[in-house]
Amino acid sequence: MRKSYNYSKTALYVGFTNNIIRRIIEHKSDLGCKFTRKYKLKNLVYFEQCEDVYRMMEREKEIKGWRREKKINLIKSVNPNLNDLSGKLFKENGITKEVIEKTVKELRENYKSQ
Repeated sequence: MRKSYNYSKTALYVGFTNNIIRRIIEHKSDLGCKFTRKYKLKNLVYFEQCEDVYRMMEREKEIKGWRREKKINLIKSVNPNLNDLSGKLFKENGITKEVIEKTVKELRENYKSQ
C-alpha cells in the first residue's frame, strides 16, 4: 500500500467547523477525515471566520466549486508562502502543548467509544 504525503502542499482541503482549534488538533493528530489522513494534511494555510453557520456552509460550497488556481490565489492573497498558521492561532488563543496533548487524548478516547 502506497502512502500519500502532502510535502509539496499540493492537496487542498476545504471544510468548515464550529471549533477551529479542535479541528486543527484532529488533523495534526491524524484524527481528521479519511481525505486529510490519506494526504497527511496537517498545515492550516488559510481560514475565514464567520458567526453564521449557514453563511459558512454557502462559503464552503462556493470555494469547493472554484478551480484550483482560484483557491491558491485566495490563499496566497493572505499567506503568500503557504506557511502553517496553526502555531500562531494556538498562541493567540493560549493553547499550550499540554492543552493539545489533553485534547488529543480526549479525542482518541471519544473516537474509540464510537
